[in-house]
Amino acid sequence: MPEGPEIRRAADKLAAAVIDQPLTAVDFAFPQLKHYRQRLLGERIVAIEARGKALLTHFSNGLTMYSHNQLYGVWKVAAAGETPETKRDLRVRLETARSAILLYSASDITVGPREEIEQHPFLQRIGPDVLDMSLTVDDVAERLLTPRFRRRQLGGMLLDQAFLAGLGNYLRAEILWQAELAPQHKPQDLMPEALRHLAEALLAVPRLSYQTRGQADDNRHHGALFRFKVFHRSGEPCERCGGMIVRTELSSRPFYWCPGCQK
Repeated sequence: MPEGPEIRRAADKLAAAVIDQPLTAVDFAFPQLKHYRQRLLGERIVAIEARGKALLTHFSNGLTMYSHNQLYGVWKVAAAGETPETKRDLRVRLETARSAILLYSASDITVGPREEIEQHPFLQRIGPDVLDMSLTVDDVAERLLTPRFRRRQLGGMLLDQAFLAGLGNYLRAEILWQAELAPQHKPQDLMPEALRHLAEALLAVPRLSYQTRGQADDNRHHGALFRFKVFHRSGEPCERCGGMIVRTELSSRPFYWCPGCQK
């Protein structure tokens, strides 16, 4: 499943294609959403907001569409009037005179007034978005020590969207490597310096991934600024200590770490 940085980059790409242009075509595959077509024609998309692993598409008439890609959903951008060849099922088409954004295969889609969408169960359940630039290291350190999270092992907690929205499996591995921590630690057992180091990594790693992953730079990391330190690197040497990176299972997901320096 895409994690927060990938969802945020998708939102940026979609917004660049259609933002503030009148909608000339609107189609929904699900019968319960079809009546919104007439209400959205001629309106504009004013913002596309990533909220953890969900997207909120805000329209100029006060309606908002909530969508979650889950495992199989994917957004595509096409020229107006065009539909890419694919075996996926088209769920949503939002088209302007210039471009169209198309949502395929997703099943979790809701449209309604903005204030109602804000009450969606998923949005009510998740914690602060890890890519919210107003979220500070102090905020995260304080959240780590709240009664809800302070006694939980990091390996499981970092996949819980109620802690910080947008974290996922590759981010979990990279954050714990950056913080030099094994996954069995609990926040309440960490010394203040280690807790601060973890809080810093919880923000720095996802933000680095969002800002740089996939951007070409032939002088660094074979064409990408963001390079995994441990994820999918089992059997390779750790660049920090030289120990061997290990793959194991944690919370029913593959987990990669360096036992040599993650204590």
